[in-house]
Parts: sequence; structure tokens; C-alpha cells
Amino acid sequence: MEKEFELKCSFCGVKACNTEEEKQPPEFCPTPVNDDIMEEAVHAYLEDKEVRTIALEAARTESEGYCKWTRVEETVNFAKRMGFRNIGIAHCVGLIKEAQVVHKILESNGFKVNSVCCKAGRIDKEKIGFTDSEKVYPGKFETACNPVAQAKILEKAGCDFNIVIGLCIGHDSLFFMHSKVPTTVLIVKDRVLGHNPVAALYTSQTYYKHLIK
Repeated sequence: MEKEFELKCSFCGVKACNTEEEKQPPEFCPTPVNDDIMEEAVHAYLEDKEVRTIALEAARTESEGYCKWTRVEETVNFAKRMGFRNIGIAHCVGLIKEAQVVHKILESNGFKVNSVCCKAGRIDKEKIGFTDSEKVYPGKFETACNPVAQAKILEKAGCDFNIVIGLCIGHDSLFFMHSKVPTTVLIVKDRVLGHNPVAALYTSQTYYKHLIK
């Protein structure tokens, strides 16, 4: 039986794919054993106009703003390069102030902006199968997050680019699944670490060492 191939790029110490110099890649390198996929990807960049444009403008944004621009500035620059006109914001109700600032920043840069809160629709959690005991505050009404509606409402509003601000884990997945236009993330939800989840990785040998069992 053929041994299952493991994808472990995160453990690579060679980085043969990131240099002009010819280097021997590790045995788990996905490049040598996926010639067909690599060729398919190249064709996508060359033949699919939208894919090619996004790839080029993303690289140009990276190059021009490398270690100079914040993520907010990069987002504005990329949107301008792409020629987007109507930007959608799918935000968490808990980050409404942050979403408001982003909304103003985008408008001041000439974009039409539409923002939709995650609680739009006011759907009772129990209506979709959530039990009272599972609620954050049992015994009280709780509105379910509604990322499917967020995506569809922004589509109806004619948005050509969407920005996610603080949607919960899983809810963001549903939004990506239903968004029909290019989408990026500006803020990742992490209530404990002030929406800075990478802090848990930087302290994984100390405060959060329990994460690695």
C-alpha cells in the first residue's frame, strides 16, 4: 500500500520554493509530487482574467507597502488597484465601533460602503436547534449570528468586495462559503486576547503552553 503523503510545509527548514538557488526540498515538499496542480495554477493565473488581476494587484500592494503600510492601508490600496467601487463590511455586533471607523475610512477614500451586522434578522438561536442550556446566558433570548444573510444582503447591495470584521469562528466560514465576490479579513475575533490571536502562539511556551499537549 502506498504511504499517505503528508503536507508539512510549516516544518520546512529549506524553503526551496522561495529562492532562485536550486535546493533539495524535504521529502514532504508538495511541489515535486503535484506537477499537475502547479501547472493548473499557472494556467489560472495566465488565463483567468479575475484570478490574474487579483494576483498581480495583491503582489503590487505587498511590494509597495512592504513593512510600511498597516493592514487597513493595504486593504484600501488593494481595493483601489482592483477598481472596486462598492465595498461590503460583514461585522460582528461586538465590533460595531471598529466597523464604524472602517466604514468612515473607506468612504473618505471614495468608496461606496455597505455594512451588515451579524445579528441581522434577529433569529432566535432555539429556532435553528440551539438549546437553552447551550446559550451564553441560559434563560434569556439570544439572537443567532446570521452570516448567510450577511453575504446575501451584501450581494443584493451590489458589493464587489467584502471585508470581514470579527465574525466568530465558523460563522466566518459560512460567510466565505456564501460570498460570491472576493473577500478579505481585517479583524479576527479573539475576545480573550483583544482580537490578536497570534499572541497565543507567541506565548505558547509560557502562558499558553497548555495548547501544545
